[in-house]
Amino acid sequence: MKMKKAVPFAMSALLVGGALTPAAVFANEGGNSEEMQVKPSFVQVEGTIESVEVGEQSTLYSLKDGEETNVLAVMKETLVFDNTGKQVELKKGDKIVAYTNADKPMIMIYPPQYSPDVVIVETEKTGFVAVEAFDEDLLSKHLSLKLNVDEKTVLSSVSGKEVTAADLPEKDLLVFYTMTTRSIPAQTTPEKVVVLDGNADDSDSEKNSVIEEMIAADHHMVNGVKMVPLRALAVELGYKVESTGKGAIISKDARSYTITRGEKAYGYNKSLRQFDVAPDLLERWKTYVPVELIEDMMQ
Repeated sequence: MKMKKAVPFAMSALLVGGALTPAAVFANEGGNSEEMQVKPSFVQVEGTIESVEVGEQSTLYSLKDGEETNVLAVMKETLVFDNTGKQVELKKGDKIVAYTNADKPMIMIYPPQYSPDVVIVETEKTGFVAVEAFDEDLLSKHLSLKLNVDEKTVLSSVSGKEVTAADLPEKDLLVFYTMTTRSIPAQTTPEKVVVLDGNADDSDSEKNSVIEEMIAADHHMVNGVKMVPLRALAVELGYKVESTGKGAIISKDARSYTITRGEKAYGYNKSLRQFDVAPDLLERWKTYVPVELIEDMMQ
């Protein structure tokens, strides 16, 4: 799989004006080589949407970029904008760039499948995008880009919390801008900044609490392994559970688990994994699995 470097749209064009230029262009002309090797916070995948498959939990978009094919699992909470900062809907034929947090687990299937945090639709209008972590000085070392936020910059957050310029340091940010200085690092006064702080931390915490209570109330210990009820917990986590007679297939978005009672081996997408203790009917009509499976499903 070809990995693409997370750089802003500024790679594609130069702006008019001798003192101003897109950040990534100038960064590639010089600068500290150590900065250019900093690991990006987001993996970038781009291409043109060739097909669309609407599912219950997500919509799958097949992207084509030359000989390379990738798939995006886009959910209703995924941020989708054009390069000017306008919210849009994805459609076949759109040329897009998708950004996925680099810490997300990679699903080992082909073609590669991503669950992006941000999707940007490229248009002919002037506008550049940076999706990266910015430090206490609002500097992204990977992009060699520094933000100078002023009163005209529109600030918001994914969680819906009100934010000010003081809340931006040490955060993952989605930044929309039109021009930068010819300096090292390049500097810009962005038109719009979105803090990528998740949809609702309180909601996630509440969900985790419910799962913990369910596990505490219903579990068995087998050879030192905590066994928990598969169906009840999977449904609570939003997974679809289909019985196979000897086990179940549990699926959600880009994830699929195939569990068979009495067998330690289980399927995860197209790979094979192993339990320490095999799933079993420890109570009538209830299949129990090692708690590690539920912990993996919660990620």
